[in-house]
Amino acid sequence: MSERIQSMQVRNRPLPLGEIVPTGWLRDQLQLQADGITGQLESIWPDVGPDNGWRGGDGEKWERGPYYLDGLIPLAHVLDDEKLLGLARPWIEWILGSQRDDGFFGPTGNDDWWPRMVALKVLTQHAEATGDERVVPFLQRYFRHQLEHLPKRPLSSWGRARGADNTLSVWWLHERTEEDWLLRLVDLIDQQSLPWNHYLTTELITGPARTFSHRTHGPNVAMGLKKGAVDAIRDGDTAGHRRQTEAAFANLDRWHGQAHGWFSGDEWLGGREATAGIETCQVVEMMFTCEVLAQVFGAGADGDRLESLAYNLLPASSDPRMLGHQYHQQANQIEVSVARREWTYSSDDAGIFGLEPHFGCCTANLHQGWPKLVSHLWLHDADGGLRAVVYAPAEVRTTIDGDPVAVTVQTAYPFDETITITVDTDRVEPFSLHLRIPAWATDARLTVGGETVTVEPDDGYVILNRDWSTNEEIVLVLPMRARIIRRERQAASVRLGPLTMVHSPGENWVEQVGAPGIGEWEIHRRGSWNEALRDINAASEWPVERRALPDAPWSLLAGGHAPVIVRASAARASGWRMEGAQSAVPPLSPVMDRGTDDILALVPYGSARLRVTEFPVVGNWQDVDDPGDPAYAASDGDEV
Repeated sequence: MSERIQSMQVRNRPLPLGEIVPTGWLRDQLQLQADGITGQLESIWPDVGPDNGWRGGDGEKWERGPYYLDGLIPLAHVLDDEKLLGLARPWIEWILGSQRDDGFFGPTGNDDWWPRMVALKVLTQHAEATGDERVVPFLQRYFRHQLEHLPKRPLSSWGRARGADNTLSVWWLHERTEEDWLLRLVDLIDQQSLPWNHYLTTELITGPARTFSHRTHGPNVAMGLKKGAVDAIRDGDTAGHRRQTEAAFANLDRWHGQAHGWFSGDEWLGGREATAGIETCQVVEMMFTCEVLAQVFGAGADGDRLESLAYNLLPASSDPRMLGHQYHQQANQIEVSVARREWTYSSDDAGIFGLEPHFGCCTANLHQGWPKLVSHLWLHDADGGLRAVVYAPAEVRTTIDGDPVAVTVQTAYPFDETITITVDTDRVEPFSLHLRIPAWATDARLTVGGETVTVEPDDGYVILNRDWSTNEEIVLVLPMRARIIRRERQAASVRLGPLTMVHSPGENWVEQVGAPGIGEWEIHRRGSWNEALRDINAASEWPVERRALPDAPWSLLAGGHAPVIVRASAARASGWRMEGAQSAVPPLSPVMDRGTDDILALVPYGSARLRVTEFPVVGNWQDVDDPGDPAYAASDGDEV
């Protein structure tokens, strides 16, 4: 094996699908999805019904069938759900049976490379979970077809923007066959794909996009951010590609970053204001990109980013019981209704919760978010051990050098600070556990078997290497105190650990009679929304309260309470008004037109479907003692 190919093999790898099982609140969340939109979609949405082209019918033949399967397959296996496995089976059988003699596959009448890229991800996940021996020769025949035909029929449009996803499946096959001809295909796909890091670092649009371009389409950008990592697998320049990817993240934040830490994309990149939207497809695709970055770059920052998406924007994109979703969500979202909003490109219904608001891509694609999070909570580390990417309640049952190893994670994180990990194995030979220490956790505490371990993270990780057959308990405490992030016009947002904390004005859900699917809802306020933060210099002292988790983890309990609450100092911002169906931008701080002092109960962003995330401020930022935390991610703005 050549030196270059050896360098490609040294990276972190996902555990086979099904070896990580969700427990606690995370299993409850996935069960809501299985009982809700994913488990019912085929019966309520003809686009993925029996007539779909990816099942041999005459219906939709492009991306919606593969998108749906890209979430259905992992959800079925992480839950070991017989109903969902039964739903997936006819799709898989038809796809595997559709291959022509020349290696091409899929519905006739649509020869687009792009939806087949998604179908390849479906097949590799299926093979990981089931050991289906048909998948490897199927991929060999298809990739031979691509190698022969891409020079004459190159990637274009969506396929050109998303070629890195195609390459990931080529690498999956190469790891199993080590056939050199696959490297020629990797290079060919690279030559035909958009050079994303170049665009995002040197040619990024500096305000809301007004015309369509694949370069400014939000989900495309989210997918494109993985290209540097995928290129690093080929050329081994991990450090160089990581620097470029970080520069791309920083540039996106500079021109499009929002109060929760993510770039806008209400179809197209939409600027920095808190009323710009983010498409649900963008959220789940950005999660998958972070999962790929964690595998290749191995940085704690990528786990931080993944938690930020999974514990804020992902739950916010659906109603608490996952019966419907929004096409776009807003950071400052004080009404959910059919009304004009200044999206870069979307219809007036893009913000309601339902089956197919605005367009059906998110209806098909949203399903991958939660189950792929589960399958990437832990990775096989390149040194032979295990790496924690995201903390959540789960059980891991895998092998290390053939030795069975079980890891149990007990926690209510991100709602709580304490994570307890136990390792059960008869293996006496040492192996490593890489525990991520989030950038915000500057005073983390760690014990193993009751003995204190010094927390000095290297690139976001502490490494424990030892004989784990003694079954010693690991306890990681990540103290959470409110942190303030500076925004435009001296406005502010609030973080608590990985959570963005928001003001909920209360929610009155109004069901729309006769709506398609399981239901469709507008949401109207129960109270006032226009609040300003005060005493931000004392934010780290604001009281934090915790309660038992509800059955629907990302919901507001009776009275508007959530599993965790920050009691923030506030005052009414009397001059902050509505503009149509949404809030105006926050007024310039410090606000002078203000009401009496108040205490505001801030709740998690993902629990509140109406919320204020970006606040004006009472008082001067000059009064704030800025510690200048060097560990805080550049994409999160200025922390105080």
